[in-house]
Amino acid sequence: MADGQGKGGDTPGTFLFLQGPSSPLFVEIAGILEMAGGRCIRINLNAGDWISWRWRSAFNYRGNFAGWRAYVRRRIEAENVTDMVLHGEERPYHKVAIEEARRLGVSITVVEMGYLRPDRVTLERDGLSSNSHFPNDPAYILKAASNLPDPDWTRRYSQTFLAEALYDLVYYLPTVFLWFLYPGYRRHGLYHPLMEYAGWLRRLPSSGRRSREAEGVIEQLLASGKRFFVYPLQLQTDFQLRAHSPFHQQRDAIRLILRSFAENAAPEMHLVLKLHPLDNGLVDWKAYIDGISAFFGLSSRIHFMDGGNLDRLVAASEGLITVNSTAAFSALRAGKPAKALGAAIYDIEGLSDRGDLDRFWDEPRPPLPELRDAFFRLLAAAIQVRGNFCSEEGARAAAAEIAERLLSRTVNLPDGYVDPPPRQRPSKIRVP
Repeated sequence: MADGQGKGGDTPGTFLFLQGPSSPLFVEIAGILEMAGGRCIRINLNAGDWISWRWRSAFNYRGNFAGWRAYVRRRIEAENVTDMVLHGEERPYHKVAIEEARRLGVSITVVEMGYLRPDRVTLERDGLSSNSHFPNDPAYILKAASNLPDPDWTRRYSQTFLAEALYDLVYYLPTVFLWFLYPGYRRHGLYHPLMEYAGWLRRLPSSGRRSREAEGVIEQLLASGKRFFVYPLQLQTDFQLRAHSPFHQQRDAIRLILRSFAENAAPEMHLVLKLHPLDNGLVDWKAYIDGISAFFGLSSRIHFMDGGNLDRLVAASEGLITVNSTAAFSALRAGKPAKALGAAIYDIEGLSDRGDLDRFWDEPRPPLPELRDAFFRLLAAAIQVRGNFCSEEGARAAAAEIAERLLSRTVNLPDGYVDPPPRQRPSKIRVP
């Protein structure tokens, strides 16, 4: 279909769900779609999928990855699928399924964590980041958002780390211990799940101490009057980093940024690197950063934080640099310059700083207030829904709005879809 809205006509259609977040969200969405007359099916790829969906119409794919393309194409054709819904579009199975779905005219909807966190879920047609169809023309955004309301930033729902962890365990542990049920399944993660859990368990007892130390670093920086930039690290496993950035791994980005900072930032400028709050601890990032900092003669100007309030830190900073983390939204909301090195939905002329990295340290460009406000209004209206993944109330609210948009064919509306996708997937570079 030319508009990308699927081929369901006046009927709800058949919705094929692939892997979703480790939460009840997809089951909740399917229940609403079925009550509206839609048909919902699932392809289970592993035991975690099976446990989260086993009581609904589901097909189990137990073959290897080489046979997946032919299988998913046959299933789409045989079941007359009109819509495909998934989480994690860059997972190998999902990339193949998306290619086949597009060939067959199936509408593709991707669900991800919200851009306007912590109280929203992202819902986009066809993909995110370099696959996103969300506009990046400032004039278009200003016009499209002219009559839209400002986002409601009031938090309505909350979810605990314990809830996230429990849902994660319920999903991933069966993929390890019941692997023989789906012998051909290939994991998309960089680490074995048990390694990740071991890392988190090792870090858990010291979380309070690390948080207090991080807040102490912030207090010292603010009291000293030092000028500084903020660099929030991303997860090594993040597909934003792996698929939508010019870097092969996070180490490359750290080396490039620290080298540029050493060669171009004013001698009195400092740089704060903040560990991602969900980092599993399998890489000693502090030791790596300390080594690079010493090599470039930056040891006294580099500060590493494992915890602390990002919003407070950014508000006091000169700006934020990132590969393509959603942490940049914290800087934009505060009116601070934000520099992205990879594909990102917010990397727009006049919103982020799109100039040269070496120049950024001395001449960071803040977002234009009118464009920033318009961007947030259009983003919230077109591709954000209220709710979250892992709280009962938040997942139910998100599911209701997602289902309504799928049924009414209003994903990316109003005015949040342009064709072709306006962003480029960065070419990988080598960082010596």
